[in-house]
Amino acid sequence: MIEFIKKPNIDFMGKRPFAFAFSGLLVALGIFSLIQVARGAANLGIDFAGGTSVQIKFKETVPLQNIRSALERSGLKDFDLQDLPTENKILIRVKKKEETLGGFSEKIVSTLKEDFAAQKPVVDSTTEIGPKVGDKLRKDALFAIVAATIGILIYVAFRFQFRFAVGATTATFHDVLAVFGIFYLLGKEVNLILVSALLMIAGYSLTDTVVVFDRIRENLRSRYRENINKVINLSINEVLSRTVIVSFTTLLAALALFIFGGEVIHDFSLAIILGIIIGTYSSIFVASPVVLLWKSKKLLGKR
Repeated sequence: MIEFIKKPNIDFMGKRPFAFAFSGLLVALGIFSLIQVARGAANLGIDFAGGTSVQIKFKETVPLQNIRSALERSGLKDFDLQDLPTENKILIRVKKKEETLGGFSEKIVSTLKEDFAAQKPVVDSTTEIGPKVGDKLRKDALFAIVAATIGILIYVAFRFQFRFAVGATTATFHDVLAVFGIFYLLGKEVNLILVSALLMIAGYSLTDTVVVFDRIRENLRSRYRENINKVINLSINEVLSRTVIVSFTTLLAALALFIFGGEVIHDFSLAIILGIIIGTYSSIFVASPVVLLWKSKKLLGKR
């Protein structure tokens, strides 16, 4: 493999107090964001808050401002517009917390057909989600993230040792909470697309962490007389080039999606970009130091 960094010798374990302080802030932000979601104070998408989503296809592209003006004249408020210019489609989303949602989609469609008759608007899809369904989806999404993390804990504990599972799970939770917190800070919408991105980030974070753990385990067997801090530092430095190259190439793919993928996957690709950066950082500065904190007399005895 190409060596991106020639024979690095960085004292990663010596920098763990600073890393823990920085990660503590990210995790605190993520927990605060979760509390805000539970309180309904975050920017929830209609998947979780309930509402109406209507996708309209036009004969030709219609400026968003014209659509917005027409809907506001008809009395609609608090709606979001998203255009798909290559397909001449407009996505209109109205968040609604009341139990009864019927009538919103009909009002949107009738308004646009009346104001843009020359563009021959056609309803592509209509979705209405009540607040109870949104609340259930929100709980299901939280369950999916927790279940995935428990699965990671069991997998790594089975493949390595429990202390490695704790390190991998801590790093995974750290990455998910950090991305979630940054999204909340940016005012981005919390929806099922973000949940999908978070689950993908959890998988990426685990893959990167397992590579580092594999090298630590090998070196612990062959260098059992050496100080464990030195062994972990050596292991991370040995796989550093691989980690940087894999993260960089994956990041390029995510950047391409972010720039050229269009508005629909804009937030998804942004979450993946953040997840790659934070996941790479956590596999070096969070997972391994946590394993070190969990070292026990049993481990020392094996060494």
